[in-house]
Amino acid sequence: MRHGKKFNHLGRQKGHREAMLSNMATSLLTHKRIFTTTAKAKALRVYVEPLITKSKDNTTHSRRIVFGYLQSKDAVNELFTNIAPKVANRPGGYTRILKTHNRLGDNADMCMMELVDFNEAMLASRDSKATSSKRTRRGKKTATAPTKAAEPIVEEATAEGKVED
Repeated sequence: MRHGKKFNHLGRQKGHREAMLSNMATSLLTHKRIFTTTAKAKALRVYVEPLITKSKDNTTHSRRIVFGYLQSKDAVNELFTNIAPKVANRPGGYTRILKTHNRLGDNADMCMMELVDFNEAMLASRDSKATSSKRTRRGKKTATAPTKAAEPIVEEATAEGKVED
């Protein structure tokens, strides 16, 4: 009976499921982005986010615990040296799942899973939005009209005859 077992078994037995999640977590941490099915991504999020939280304190004990899950020295080193300092102030939610399309063969929901603080395109767009001008509800800009200093310069140039049609 499966009373109280509410996580997704992903159609695999325990050993295969743990090995698959470990490999997917290693790939996510080393490449910062992977493409997979939505069900696997949701299961991986539950698997990898506690490991990222554990990496915030860089001790030998936490490194050994994370290595027990990942079984990859390169992934553990990447997690503790590059990822942990970037997410140190974030209280959780280290991953993002973006749905892409359905797979051609079996119509499975596909998605892209990535680490939130490592998407340069979204970080750049967020910075550009902060510097853009604000608009009112009517659609007019709140910025002031062009300065009057520019108009006399144009008038003087036309009066002198330097500007030709």
